[in-house]
Amino acid sequence: MDVYTQTLLHRVMQHLKFIYSEVEVSTPLSVIAQTVLKAMRLAPDLDAEKTAHALWSEQDVVLVTYGDSVLSEALVEGDAETVGQAEKPLVTLKKFLDDYTKDCVSTVHILPFFPYSSDDGFSVMNYSEINQSLGDWSHLTDIADTHRLMADVVINHCSIRCVWFEDFLREEGPGHNFFRIVGAEEDVSQVIRPRTNALAYEVERASGPVNVWCTFSHDQVDFDFRNPDVLIEFVRIIRFYLDRGIRVFRLDAVGFIWKKSGSTCLNLEETHEIVRLLRTVIEQAEPNAILITETNVPHQENLAYFGNANEAHCIYNFSLPPLLLNTLITGDCCVLRQWMMNMPPARLGSAYFNFIASHDGIGLRPAEGLLSDEEIEHLIRALTHRGARVSLRTLENNETRPYEINIALFDALQGTSDGPDQWGLDRFVCAHAIMVAMEGIPGIYIHSLVGTRNDYEKMEHTGRYRSINRHRWNYRDLCDQLSDESTDYAKVYSRMSHLLITRIKQPAFHPNATQCVLHLGHHLFGFLRQSLDKSQDIYCIYNITCEDQELTLADINLVSTMHWKDVISGLILTDQCACWILKPYQAVWITNFTPSS
Repeated sequence: MDVYTQTLLHRVMQHLKFIYSEVEVSTPLSVIAQTVLKAMRLAPDLDAEKTAHALWSEQDVVLVTYGDSVLSEALVEGDAETVGQAEKPLVTLKKFLDDYTKDCVSTVHILPFFPYSSDDGFSVMNYSEINQSLGDWSHLTDIADTHRLMADVVINHCSIRCVWFEDFLREEGPGHNFFRIVGAEEDVSQVIRPRTNALAYEVERASGPVNVWCTFSHDQVDFDFRNPDVLIEFVRIIRFYLDRGIRVFRLDAVGFIWKKSGSTCLNLEETHEIVRLLRTVIEQAEPNAILITETNVPHQENLAYFGNANEAHCIYNFSLPPLLLNTLITGDCCVLRQWMMNMPPARLGSAYFNFIASHDGIGLRPAEGLLSDEEIEHLIRALTHRGARVSLRTLENNETRPYEINIALFDALQGTSDGPDQWGLDRFVCAHAIMVAMEGIPGIYIHSLVGTRNDYEKMEHTGRYRSINRHRWNYRDLCDQLSDESTDYAKVYSRMSHLLITRIKQPAFHPNATQCVLHLGHHLFGFLRQSLDKSQDIYCIYNITCEDQELTLADINLVSTMHWKDVISGLILTDQCACWILKPYQAVWITNFTPSS
C-alpha cells in the first residue's frame, strides 16, 4: 500500500521515529505503529488530517472534584453496621451535581477514582478498575449521561503495589520491563523535581537489588517510556476510558515521562512527541475528545504544550493562580495586566484551562520570571498568616525552594498584605469573576463553589500539606449549610452560581473569543471580550482593592449609539460619560444589548 492509503499509519510511524530515534527497540517501528492503531481500534488507512474546530463554547464550565468530596452520613460517621449498606460516594456526587450544578456546569472532572495506595488517588494500583469504596463503572456512566466526563491518565508513574511493578520485581509478566532503573552510570545531577525525597529508591528484584526512578515519592515509581510496550499500554487504557464515556483526558505530570541522562528530564522533545502521537490517535478515535496537559512549570514552557495546534487541546493556565492572588493581596494589578498582555491567544481548536484553586496547592514555579523572589516571599508570608503551609522542591544542585502554597482559597483571600479584613467574601468572588471571564475554559474546584475552609484536622491526620484543601463533606451537613442563607457557605454558593449562570449566557465569553487588556491604572483591572461573530462586547472591570475606586466610563470608550448594562447586577448605564464608584472588589461586566420593545 502506498503512503496515501496508509496516511494514519504513516503519521504514527513519523511520531515513533522521532520518539525512538536515540533508543534501540527490538520490535520494528512498523509493527509498533500497527499495534498502536490496533489498541485504539483504528484502521491504518484513515486520513490523519483533521480540520481544527472548537470543542467548547461559552456554556462550558468544569467542576473539579474527588469522587468522595461529598459523602453520605453513614460513611462520615463510620458506623460499622451501616457502612456496608451506605450510599456509594459516586452516587452522592451525582446527587450534588444534579441538585447544585445542573444550571451552571457542563463538565465534571473526577480526580483519580482508581484503587490506589497513596497521594489521594495519584498512586494508581489498577488503571481499569474503580475504587470499590467509591462505586463502580455504572456510577461513572450515570454521571457521563448528564455531564461531559473528565478523568486523569496518571501517565508518569504508578503505585509500587501495582501488579505491573510486582511483575517487575519477579522479572516476568507484562510489566517486567515497564519501569525506569537508575543505572550507576546515569547522570541525574540536572534532574528537576517537585519533591525533596531521593530520586532513586532501592528495591529487590529476583536477580538482585536495583534503584528505580521515583520523581514524586517512593510509593510512586516511574514508567520507562523507552519501552514501546508502555506507550501501547497507555493507548489501550485511553481506548478503555473512551468506551466508558470519558471524553476529556488530563495527562497528569506528563512533563516528566521521558528521561535522558545528563538532562533536566523535564519537558523533553520526546515527551512532546508522545503527546502529539496521543493527540493523533485520540482525535481519530473520538473527534469530540479533548486532551489536557498538566504541566506545573514556568509559563513559556507550559505554552509549548499547545505545539502547532497538534499537541494538547488545552493547557492548564498555571500562572494565573499565583498572579491573581498576588494582585488581590497587594491591591496592584500591574503584574497580572502585563502577563495577560503577553498571553498569546489560543488558536481555534486550542484553549486555556483557567483555574485558581485545585486539589493541589498554588504552584510557584509558574510564577518564575513573572514575580520576583521578593514578591513570592511576600505572597508566602501573607498566606502563611492565614494558615497556609509551604511545600518544597529539590533544585538541580540539591538545594530546596518553595514549590507550592497549600491553603483553601477562601481562607487565602480573607485579607491583604495588611492583614485580615471584612472583604474576604467579596475578594473571593472577585477572583472568580476575573477567572471565569478570561479567554479559556473555567475550572471551578468543588470547595470554591461552596467556600470550604482549611481542613487542619485532615492535614494532621494524613501528614500531607495538600490535605488542607481536600475536605470531605457530610452531604447532609453541606445541604444544611447551603440552605441557611446566613452562612458563608450559602453566600458563596449563591454568588458563585449566579456568576456562572450569568457567564454561560454571554457569547463574548466563548473560550476563543477575542480578549484585549484595558489600561485603567494600578487599582482597576480590566479587559474587553468580543464574541466570535463580533455581535457582543463585554468590558470586564474589577476593583482589586479594599477601597472605593472611580471608573470613568468615558475611559473605556463605550459606543454611544449602543445600549449598555452590567450583566452581573442588571444595572443599565444611562450616562455613558458618568463616573461610576466601584465598591471594594466589585466586578462589572458591561455589555451592549438591545432593549426589549
